[in-house]
Amino acid sequence: MAYEIKLDIFEGPLDLLLYLIKKNEIDIYDIPIALITEQYLEHVEIMKSLNLDLAGEYLVLAATLLHIKSKMLLPVPEDEESDDDEDPREMLVRQLLEYQAFKEAALNLDKMSVLGRDVFSRGYSPKEEEGEEEIPIREVGIFELVEAFRNAVSEAGNEELMEIDAEKISLSETINQIMDELNTKKMLSFTDLLGGLESKTRIIYTFLAILELMKMRVIRAYQAVSYGPIRICLAVGE
Repeated sequence: MAYEIKLDIFEGPLDLLLYLIKKNEIDIYDIPIALITEQYLEHVEIMKSLNLDLAGEYLVLAATLLHIKSKMLLPVPEDEESDDDEDPREMLVRQLLEYQAFKEAALNLDKMSVLGRDVFSRGYSPKEEEGEEEIPIREVGIFELVEAFRNAVSEAGNEELMEIDAEKISLSETINQIMDELNTKKMLSFTDLLGGLESKTRIIYTFLAILELMKMRVIRAYQAVSYGPIRICLAVGE
Protein backbone atom coordinates (compact mmCIF):
# COMPACT_ATOMS: atom_id res chain seq x y z
CA MET A 1 0.00 0.00 0.00
CA ALA A 2 1.45 3.36 -1.03
CA TYR A 3 0.31 5.42 1.91
CA GLU A 4 2.12 7.04 4.81
CA ILE A 5 -0.40 8.25 7.37
CA LYS A 6 0.13 8.59 11.07
CA LEU A 7 -2.68 9.42 13.48
CA ASP A 8 -2.64 9.80 17.23
CA ILE A 9 -4.47 7.07 19.13
CA PHE A 10 -6.95 8.77 21.42
CA GLU A 11 -7.55 5.75 23.64
CA GLY A 12 -4.91 3.85 25.58
CA PRO A 13 -3.80 0.22 26.01
CA LEU A 14 -5.85 -0.31 29.16
CA ASP A 15 -8.92 0.84 27.22
CA LEU A 16 -8.19 -1.85 24.64
CA LEU A 17 -7.83 -4.47 27.35
CA LEU A 18 -11.12 -3.44 28.99
CA TYR A 19 -12.80 -3.48 25.59
CA LEU A 20 -11.66 -7.07 24.94
CA ILE A 21 -12.74 -8.19 28.43
CA LYS A 22 -16.20 -6.69 27.87
CA LYS A 23 -16.45 -8.05 24.33
CA ASN A 24 -15.68 -11.61 25.48
CA GLU A 25 -17.90 -11.25 28.56
CA ILE A 26 -15.00 -12.21 30.81
CA ASP A 27 -14.79 -11.96 34.58
CA ILE A 28 -12.16 -9.28 35.17
CA TYR A 29 -10.95 -11.25 38.23
CA ASP A 30 -10.35 -14.38 36.14
CA ILE A 31 -8.89 -13.22 32.82
CA PRO A 32 -7.99 -16.01 30.35
CA ILE A 33 -4.57 -14.57 29.54
CA ALA A 34 -3.91 -16.71 26.45
CA LEU A 35 -7.12 -15.58 24.72
CA ILE A 36 -6.83 -11.91 25.71
CA THR A 37 -3.14 -11.75 24.76
CA GLU A 38 -3.88 -13.19 21.32
CA GLN A 39 -6.70 -10.73 20.65
CA TYR A 40 -4.74 -7.79 22.07
CA LEU A 41 -1.80 -8.52 19.75
CA GLU A 42 -4.18 -8.87 16.78
CA HIS A 43 -5.60 -5.39 17.41
CA VAL A 44 -2.13 -3.91 17.85
CA GLU A 45 -1.01 -5.49 14.55
CA ILE A 46 -4.04 -4.06 12.74
CA MET A 47 -3.31 -0.57 14.07
CA LYS A 48 0.37 -0.90 13.19
CA SER A 49 -0.51 -2.06 9.66
CA LEU A 50 -2.56 1.12 9.24
CA ASN A 51 0.46 3.22 10.26
CA LEU A 52 -1.39 4.49 13.31
CA ASP A 53 0.97 6.22 15.70
CA LEU A 54 0.96 3.71 18.55
CA ALA A 55 2.18 4.94 21.91
CA GLY A 56 4.93 2.93 23.56
CA GLU A 57 2.53 1.91 26.32
CA TYR A 58 0.75 -0.43 23.90
CA LEU A 59 3.94 -2.44 23.39
CA VAL A 60 4.76 -2.34 27.10
CA LEU A 61 1.38 -3.84 27.94
CA ALA A 62 1.82 -6.42 25.18
CA ALA A 63 5.11 -7.48 26.78
CA THR A 64 3.40 -7.58 30.19
CA LEU A 65 0.66 -9.87 28.87
CA LEU A 66 3.21 -12.19 27.29
CA HIS A 67 5.19 -12.28 30.55
CA ILE A 68 2.06 -13.14 32.55
CA LYS A 69 1.14 -15.80 30.00
CA SER A 70 4.59 -17.40 30.24
CA LYS A 71 4.47 -17.39 34.07
CA MET A 72 1.08 -19.09 34.05
CA LEU A 73 2.38 -21.79 31.70
CA LEU A 74 5.25 -22.69 34.02
CA PRO A 75 4.60 -25.72 36.24
CA VAL A 76 4.39 -25.00 39.96
CA PRO A 77 6.59 -27.29 42.12
CA GLU A 78 4.52 -29.38 44.51
CA ASP A 79 6.79 -28.64 47.47
CA GLU A 80 6.40 -24.86 47.07
CA GLU A 81 4.56 -22.96 49.77
CA SER A 82 1.10 -22.04 48.47
CA ASP A 83 1.05 -18.92 50.67
CA ASP A 84 3.88 -17.43 48.64
CA ASP A 85 2.16 -18.09 45.34
CA GLU A 86 0.72 -14.94 43.82
CA ASP A 87 -1.54 -15.01 40.79
CA PRO A 88 0.54 -13.39 38.00
CA ARG A 89 -2.62 -11.58 36.88
CA GLU A 90 -3.25 -9.91 40.26
CA MET A 91 -1.30 -6.69 39.65
CA LEU A 92 -2.84 -6.27 36.19
CA VAL A 93 -6.36 -6.78 37.59
CA ARG A 94 -5.75 -4.15 40.30
CA GLN A 95 -4.49 -1.73 37.66
CA LEU A 96 -7.52 -2.37 35.44
CA LEU A 97 -10.01 -1.92 38.27
CA GLU A 98 -8.40 1.34 39.39
CA TYR A 99 -8.27 2.66 35.82
CA GLN A 100 -11.88 1.62 35.19
CA ALA A 101 -13.09 3.40 38.33
CA PHE A 102 -11.37 6.69 37.42
CA LYS A 103 -12.55 6.46 33.81
CA GLU A 104 -16.18 5.89 34.79
CA ALA A 105 -16.05 8.77 37.26
CA ALA A 106 -14.63 11.07 34.57
CA LEU A 107 -17.28 9.97 32.06
CA ASN A 108 -20.07 10.59 34.57
CA LEU A 109 -18.79 14.10 35.26
CA ASP A 110 -18.46 14.82 31.56
CA LYS A 111 -22.03 13.66 30.84
CA MET A 112 -23.56 15.90 33.51
CA SER A 113 -25.45 18.84 32.12
CA VAL A 114 -24.54 22.38 33.17
CA LEU A 115 -27.66 22.42 35.34
CA GLY A 116 -26.61 19.21 37.05
CA ARG A 117 -23.12 20.53 37.70
CA ASP A 118 -24.08 23.96 39.03
CA VAL A 119 -27.66 23.66 40.30
CA PHE A 120 -29.24 20.56 41.80
CA SER A 121 -32.86 20.01 40.75
CA ARG A 122 -35.38 17.63 42.30
CA GLY A 123 -34.74 15.12 39.50
CA TYR A 124 -38.29 15.26 38.09
CA SER A 125 -38.62 13.97 34.55
CA PRO A 126 -41.92 14.15 32.58
CA LYS A 127 -40.91 10.99 30.73
CA GLU A 128 -40.85 9.04 33.99
CA GLU A 129 -44.45 10.05 34.64
CA GLU A 130 -45.53 9.13 31.11
CA GLY A 131 -43.77 5.79 31.33
CA GLU A 132 -41.57 6.48 28.31
CA GLU A 133 -38.22 4.79 28.15
CA GLU A 134 -35.21 6.22 26.36
CA ILE A 135 -32.91 3.95 24.38
CA PRO A 136 -29.36 4.61 25.59
CA ILE A 137 -26.94 5.57 22.84
CA ARG A 138 -23.27 5.07 23.56
CA GLU A 139 -20.45 6.88 21.82
CA VAL A 140 -17.88 4.43 20.50
CA GLY A 141 -14.13 4.77 20.16
CA ILE A 142 -11.31 3.47 18.05
CA PHE A 143 -11.42 -0.18 19.17
CA GLU A 144 -15.03 -0.70 18.11
CA LEU A 145 -14.14 0.93 14.79
CA VAL A 146 -11.06 -1.29 14.37
CA GLU A 147 -13.28 -4.33 14.94
CA ALA A 148 -15.78 -3.12 12.31
CA PHE A 149 -12.90 -2.32 9.95
CA ARG A 150 -11.48 -5.82 10.31
CA ASN A 151 -14.88 -7.30 9.45
CA ALA A 152 -15.18 -5.06 6.39
CA VAL A 153 -11.73 -6.07 5.14
CA SER A 154 -12.42 -9.79 5.64
CA GLU A 155 -15.70 -9.48 3.71
CA ALA A 156 -13.92 -7.68 0.86
CA GLY A 157 -11.79 -10.78 0.20
CA ASN A 158 -8.22 -10.89 -1.06
CA GLU A 159 -8.79 -9.79 -4.66
CA GLU A 160 -8.01 -6.21 -5.64
CA LEU A 161 -9.53 -4.46 -8.65
CA MET A 162 -6.62 -3.35 -10.82
CA GLU A 163 -8.37 -0.27 -12.21
CA ILE A 164 -9.04 0.95 -8.67
CA ASP A 165 -5.49 0.18 -7.55
CA ALA A 166 -4.22 2.30 -10.41
CA GLU A 167 -6.15 5.33 -9.13
CA LYS A 168 -4.44 7.87 -6.94
CA ILE A 169 -6.37 7.93 -3.69
CA SER A 170 -5.79 10.79 -1.26
CA LEU A 171 -6.93 11.09 2.33
CA SER A 172 -8.14 14.67 1.84
CA GLU A 173 -10.38 13.66 -1.06
CA THR A 174 -11.82 10.76 0.94
CA ILE A 175 -12.51 13.12 3.87
CA ASN A 176 -14.32 15.52 1.53
CA GLN A 177 -16.43 12.67 0.12
CA ILE A 178 -17.49 11.57 3.61
CA MET A 179 -18.32 15.16 4.61
CA ASP A 180 -20.39 15.64 1.44
CA GLU A 181 -22.38 12.49 2.22
CA LEU A 182 -22.93 13.50 5.85
CA ASN A 183 -24.02 17.01 4.88
CA THR A 184 -26.62 15.43 2.59
CA LYS A 185 -27.82 12.47 4.67
CA LYS A 186 -26.95 13.78 8.17
CA MET A 187 -26.26 10.25 9.47
CA LEU A 188 -24.56 7.20 7.94
CA SER A 189 -23.79 3.75 9.22
CA PHE A 190 -20.23 2.44 9.22
CA THR A 191 -21.46 -0.23 6.79
CA ASP A 192 -22.82 2.46 4.45
CA LEU A 193 -19.35 3.98 4.20
CA LEU A 194 -17.34 0.76 3.86
CA GLY A 195 -19.80 -1.92 2.79
CA GLY A 196 -19.98 -1.03 -0.90
CA LEU A 197 -16.20 -0.79 -1.36
CA GLU A 198 -14.51 -3.73 -3.07
CA SER A 199 -10.94 -2.46 -2.92
CA LYS A 200 -9.02 -2.90 0.33
CA THR A 201 -7.10 0.26 -0.54
CA ARG A 202 -10.31 2.29 -0.61
CA ILE A 203 -11.56 0.62 2.58
CA ILE A 204 -8.31 1.53 4.38
CA TYR A 205 -8.39 5.15 3.22
CA THR A 206 -12.06 5.52 4.14
CA PHE A 207 -11.34 4.10 7.60
CA LEU A 208 -8.38 6.45 8.09
CA ALA A 209 -10.52 9.39 6.95
CA ILE A 210 -13.15 8.47 9.58
CA LEU A 211 -10.45 8.33 12.28
CA GLU A 212 -9.02 11.68 11.20
CA LEU A 213 -12.47 13.32 11.29
CA MET A 214 -13.10 11.84 14.75
CA LYS A 215 -9.73 13.09 15.94
CA MET A 216 -10.65 16.60 14.73
CA ARG A 217 -14.02 16.27 16.54
CA VAL A 218 -15.87 16.84 13.27
CA ILE A 219 -17.82 13.58 13.44
CA ARG A 220 -18.88 11.17 16.16
CA ALA A 221 -19.71 7.48 16.14
CA TYR A 222 -22.50 5.88 18.20
CA GLN A 223 -24.02 2.49 18.99
CA ALA A 224 -27.51 1.84 20.39
CA VAL A 225 -26.40 -1.57 21.67
CA SER A 226 -22.98 -3.09 22.29
CA TYR A 227 -21.47 -4.55 19.12
CA GLY A 228 -24.49 -3.36 17.14
CA PRO A 229 -24.42 -1.19 14.01
CA ILE A 230 -22.16 1.86 14.29
CA ARG A 231 -23.74 5.12 13.15
CA ILE A 232 -21.74 8.22 12.25
CA CYS A 233 -23.00 11.80 12.30
CA LEU A 234 -21.61 15.33 12.29
CA ALA A 235 -20.49 16.51 15.72
CA VAL A 236 -21.67 20.07 15.08
CA GLY A 237 -25.40 20.61 15.33
CA GLU A 238 -26.14 17.00 16.35
